[in-house]
Amino acid sequence: MTRELDEQLTKYLTDAHSIEEQALAQLRAAPELAGDEEIANAFRGHLRETEEHESTVRGLLEARGAKPSRVKDTVMWVGGKGFLLFARLQPDTPGKLLAHAYSYEALELASYELLHEVAQVGNEADVAIAATRIRNDERAMLDRLGGLFDAGVEASLRELQPDDLTEQLRKYLADAHAIEEQSIALLERAPKITGESTLANLYEDHLAESRDHAERIEERLKALGGESSSLKDAALRLGALNWSAFFQGHPDTPGKLAAFAFAFEHLEIGGYEQLRRVAERAGDAETIAMTLEILGQERAAADRLAGTWPEAAAASLVAQDVVA
Repeated sequence: MTRELDEQLTKYLTDAHSIEEQALAQLRAAPELAGDEEIANAFRGHLRETEEHESTVRGLLEARGAKPSRVKDTVMWVGGKGFLLFARLQPDTPGKLLAHAYSYEALELASYELLHEVAQVGNEADVAIAATRIRNDERAMLDRLGGLFDAGVEASLRELQPDDLTEQLRKYLADAHAIEEQSIALLERAPKITGESTLANLYEDHLAESRDHAERIEERLKALGGESSSLKDAALRLGALNWSAFFQGHPDTPGKLAAFAFAFEHLEIGGYEQLRRVAERAGDAETIAMTLEILGQERAAADRLAGTWPEAAAASLVAQDVVA
C-alpha cells in the first residue's frame, strides 16, 4: 500500500471517529426528548453500541500509530449538541428528533461503506472487517428507527395544544417544502464536485424530481389555506438541519458528498413518513397520495446512491491524488 493510500485510510478512520463523537453527544441526551418509551429504549440500546464503535475506531487508529482528530471531534460534538438544542425548542420534538436520528444512521452507514471500500483497496483486512461489523449495527438501527414513525407522530401530536390536525398538516407540509429547498441547493452543487460520472447523472436526475416535489408541496399547502409566511417560518425552523458541521469537519470530496446525500435522502424519507401519518389522521386523501408517490422516489434515489459506494470511494481517492 502506498504512503498516500495509508494516510487516506487514516483520514477515513478519523472521520469515522468524529462521526461517532457526534452520535454519542446526541444519544446521551436523546432518550429524555423522545416522548415515547419505545423510541427512548432504541436510543439507549444504540448508545451502548456506539460506545463500542468509538472504542473500536480509536483502537484501529492507535494500531496505526495515529490518534483521533481533536478538531474534527470537537466540531462534530458541538454539532450534535446544537441539534439537540434545536429539537428541544420545537413543538414536535419527538418527530424532529426521530427524523434526524434516522438520517444520521444513514450517514454513519454510508461512512462505513466508504471506509470498507478504501480498506479493501489498501488490503487492510482488520479495518474492512471492523467497518462491516459497525455498518451492520448502523443498518439495524436504521431499520429499528424506521419502524417507529407511528410512535414519533403520536408523541408529537400528543404534546401539541390545541390538537388541530389541519393546522399541524400545514406545518408538516411547510417543513417538507423547506427540506426540499435544501435538497435542491445540495443537488445543484453536487455535479460540480463529482464531475462527469454516474453519481453526477444521479444527482441531476433527482434534482428534477426535487424541484417537482417542492412545487407540488407548495400547491398542496396553498390548497389547505397555508400562506407564504408558513414556508419562511419552516425554513427558519429547519435551518439547523443544513449539516454545516459535517462539511465544516470534512472536505467536499465525491465520497463525502455521496454519504451526505444518502443521509439527506433519509431525512426526507423520515419527514414524508411522518407527513403521511399526519395526513391520514386529518383524513386528507390528496396529501396521502402525493406523499406516497414522493416517498417512492426518495427511496429509489437512496437505493441508487447505495449502489455507488465503490465509485464514490474511487472518485474520492482520485480527487485526493491518491494512488493505490
